[in-house]
Amino acid sequence: MSTIRAILADDEPLARKKLTLLLASDEGVEVVQHCANVRETVEAVNTLRPALLFLDVQMPDGDGFDALSQLKTEAMPYVIFTTAYDQYALQAFDANALDYLLKPFDEGRFAKALERAKTRIAMAEEVSTATALVNSLKAMAAERSGRERFVIKTEGRLLFLKLGEIDWLEAASNYVRVHVGAAEYLTRSTMSEVEQKLAGSRFIRIHRSIIVNADRIKEVRPCNSGEFMVTLVDKKDLPASRGYRENLEPLLARTVG
Repeated sequence: MSTIRAILADDEPLARKKLTLLLASDEGVEVVQHCANVRETVEAVNTLRPALLFLDVQMPDGDGFDALSQLKTEAMPYVIFTTAYDQYALQAFDANALDYLLKPFDEGRFAKALERAKTRIAMAEEVSTATALVNSLKAMAAERSGRERFVIKTEGRLLFLKLGEIDWLEAASNYVRVHVGAAEYLTRSTMSEVEQKLAGSRFIRIHRSIIVNADRIKEVRPCNSGEFMVTLVDKKDLPASRGYRENLEPLLARTVG
């Protein structure tokens, strides 16, 4: 668990000093601000966003409940009330306080309250971490799903193709022809735009006018002048020019002796 940042809010200097001394020996807690009234408390909590607030009930310009009502929702810390008046205990727990320390409290009672706060904060951090992980995985899944789909506009409609379904693509004037088995789809685009959309997938550009699904390649044969002939699993032959030889290098290492 990370260091717990705490604020001490009490109008009595001696009370703040006592809390400071009790927390001094605990390396897991860092006191980031002392406050002597409601106004200071509200400003400090909303600005510093501590995880824990030790809060007196009665202060010169209001009470601890006034302070809590003015805090931003996202800045609301866990609260341990410290007061000499027991009549506010029920109201304190209605405000979701972690504990209610009745002055004068001893070191043992304080330690129990602090341990309760540590446990609750640690649990909250675990939930936050788990939530962040789940959100990250969801984002990755959505991104992956987007990469595994190829969306084209053809004949006035949007067509969603799975990348694995596409055999190869070829330039056709101001269009790109997408080959999916026996079907062909014509979409207005450039080869450079298509290549960018397919970046990071199993598609490789083998010619100025041709992009092919590497999983559909059955054979690569060298021809004259450093060029190659690429044969797909459906026996379709496609030319691969010298200018795109480096895109084929991983395949050539396995198919050419």
